[in-house]
Amino acid sequence: MEEFKNEIQDLKKMIADYMEGGYLDNIIDMFRHDESLYEFVGYLMTDERMRVRIGATALIETLKKESRNVGQAVPRILPLLKNEDPVTRGDAAYLLGIIGEKNTVPYLEEMLNDTDGNVSLIAKEAIDDIKSNP
Repeated sequence: MEEFKNEIQDLKKMIADYMEGGYLDNIIDMFRHDESLYEFVGYLMTDERMRVRIGATALIETLKKESRNVGQAVPRILPLLKNEDPVTRGDAAYLLGIIGEKNTVPYLEEMLNDTDGNVSLIAKEAIDDIKSNP
């Protein structure tokens, strides 16, 4: 079991390192072929490297346009709405807006009174995006 956990950690790190190295297209391809990788989106969004966090957003934006099942990332994104970092909370709200699942609206509504005004604004825009798309 410990070996499996180590392999998962190694895979997460490899994906993040590839994103930082500019290999986003390769990572997108990996996600196209293995949807179980969506469980790593939350991890990527909390990486200390900005290029990795931006890559996670680009990944979801790209796969959403291709009608991939990006909703699989939602369970890993929702906890980030409560993250202490307002940038992470805002990024999570933004991604939920892109993914567009109506069942995330109540979580986003909780953020309308966030202590950070930018987070509140992003949450409102995400709600508007979700409600405007069938």
